[in-house]
Amino acid sequence: MSGKYIVRQPIRDAAGNTIGHEILYHGANQAFSSDSSTSSAEFAAANTIYSFLTENSPKVLKGTLNFMTFTTMLLMKKTPRLFDKSDLVIQIDDAVIIHPLSMHLVRQYAKEGYRVAVNDFQFTPRYLSLLDDINFIKINAKTATEITIRNTVEIAHSMNIKCIVTNIDEEKLYQRAVTLGADAMEGTYVADKLTTKAHSSAYIQSNFFQLMVAVTRDEPNVEEIEQMIAADASLSYGLLKMVNSAYFALRYRATTIRQAIMTLGLGQLKQWIYLLSASNAENEVDPGSEEFLKRSFMRANFCSELMNYAKDMPISKAEAYLMGMFSTLNYLIDAPMEDILEEVPVADEIKAALLSHEGRCGMLYDLVLSYESADWEKITVLAEELKIPDNMITSVYFICMENVNTLWEQLTNPYPQQVPAPEEEAPAQ
Repeated sequence: MSGKYIVRQPIRDAAGNTIGHEILYHGANQAFSSDSSTSSAEFAAANTIYSFLTENSPKVLKGTLNFMTFTTMLLMKKTPRLFDKSDLVIQIDDAVIIHPLSMHLVRQYAKEGYRVAVNDFQFTPRYLSLLDDINFIKINAKTATEITIRNTVEIAHSMNIKCIVTNIDEEKLYQRAVTLGADAMEGTYVADKLTTKAHSSAYIQSNFFQLMVAVTRDEPNVEEIEQMIAADASLSYGLLKMVNSAYFALRYRATTIRQAIMTLGLGQLKQWIYLLSASNAENEVDPGSEEFLKRSFMRANFCSELMNYAKDMPISKAEAYLMGMFSTLNYLIDAPMEDILEEVPVADEIKAALLSHEGRCGMLYDLVLSYESADWEKITVLAEELKIPDNMITSVYFICMENVNTLWEQLTNPYPQQVPAPEEEAPAQ
């Protein structure tokens, strides 16, 4: 029997900016869909998901629009009120639209200031009565014709309603949606489409890449690492800003590269090296790079935390973290993954997992990728192979998401108001 899983799938505009996430749910009773065959089944499923959201939504679903499909039962249980109005889009489908009580509830939520989206919208009488309350129309790229999409987008825009084309799993469907004027797109192709930070294989010779190689050696040379960082203004600024962020809550500000390295520690420097790579002279991160970096952190955390449950793994938690982090190197560096991994001293099991999805490390990596793409069947199969309890995966996923969001917020804060350390209290050189 498959487990219950909840995952966020990004919704992005043509520029690559993430406008929100759809909360996808899978479980025995499909609580977020209209598939429940009886009201008692829907009630049981609604109770399960309501309990989960009560425990988790305030922690992990802040700061972005969350598109969530609600059944009549979830609307009646006032589940939308678990979310701040600025964070939630109430998504509804046919089963809700044809239900008189549901329609009354949706209008009430809209009146309170919640936004509303309609799945697989059609310009038919049962939908038209709701138009004044709709903020987003979602169109299925696989079932709607080009003419249907064009007409729907034009009419929606005339009414100040935004259109999102869903189920995009290939380049052709993505380009069609962009050409036809969709405001945003969603699907496995969209989730994988990331803005790259570097555009030249020469980046392998850059200070950043050489620094990454240096910190991943079995016995890192602190002086070599210090010299590499000191030679690059961006890396120096990024490191000092990171160490002096609220995350470390230092009594005194670290003012030298050596102090920063000693405070951070080589282990954390190794893990957070990607964040340094995003630093420029002003230490600003463009939206595409921010999304890429967050995905790197999420994969790293997810791989590492799943190691608490996976059996017979040939690598450590720290190595699993690196596997997740390095899985996005081909976005950061415009070069074949084979060439990149030749330069980085990681375990052969990690290289086999990243290059050919082999072995138990490959299964763990595939489990993380399957969760990203909401491949429910594959998630269950891989969890069984790795002997990970499927009822733990979603909890681990949301814990990791919370950790990544917290880390990102703290590390991108401005310098706290610290004073330079007195000479006698400076960290040992």
